[in-house]
Amino acid sequence: MPDAPGPFPPALTPGPLTPALTMAGRCVRLSRRDGDALMTSLMLPLMLMLVFIYFFGGAIDTGTRYVNYVVPGILVLCAAFGAAGTAVRVSEDMKSGIIDRFRSLDIGGTAVIAGHVTASTLRNLLATVLVLGVGLLIGFRPSASAAGWLAAAGLLLAFLVALSWFSAAVGLLARTPEAASGFTFLMMFLPYPSSAFVRIDTMPTWLHGFADHQPVTPLIESLRGLLHDQPVGSAPWLALAWCGGILAVAVVLSALLFRVRTR
Repeated sequence: MPDAPGPFPPALTPGPLTPALTMAGRCVRLSRRDGDALMTSLMLPLMLMLVFIYFFGGAIDTGTRYVNYVVPGILVLCAAFGAAGTAVRVSEDMKSGIIDRFRSLDIGGTAVIAGHVTASTLRNLLATVLVLGVGLLIGFRPSASAAGWLAAAGLLLAFLVALSWFSAAVGLLARTPEAASGFTFLMMFLPYPSSAFVRIDTMPTWLHGFADHQPVTPLIESLRGLLHDQPVGSAPWLALAWCGGILAVAVVLSALLFRVRTR
């Protein structure tokens, strides 16, 4: 007698990535329904870019057209702000009790967090394209080669993934969504003491050490150099090292925190 068929036909048997993809689809749908949060993540970086270019740009000397200088920094600010919102969404899931239902369906913590990270990355890629498009409309003129564009996109994607995982860990650590939202403010502030908006040598001397060696500075310098076809030195490797370190710590920390919070 032939064996009884299993719950899925062979071609439809779920693979190891199926739970993560399912969770990613859920998070994308939730983002689409939360129109206010989506509009904020899209419009705030645009408003900041317009404010800096049209209100302050004429008073800031960067040695080049200010729009060409500031757009790479705004791209990083957009990525940081959007990725930090993952902390709030993960915290809301932990507080709502939906995680218990997922666990009853044999969906592990890695799949849940990976779903949030995937949705965050897709949202922020959309916001990045929007910011870049508006930047081009108001005078941003990159001169990158195809390889330069690919390298810049790869660096920004690595930063988005690493920061989204780290934000997920913060969301697991925070006891309320309100507490997790404080991380969004922190990540919005981080690009300011960097080379995003002004040259570091114009800052107070005591701030140079932090501004030179914080995570977003090599990323911004890499994007600026790659998009304008200028020498970048070791900045891309430093940026990748920061992203790799943040990602490694965040993945391990997320797994440990999820285990602790769901015991």
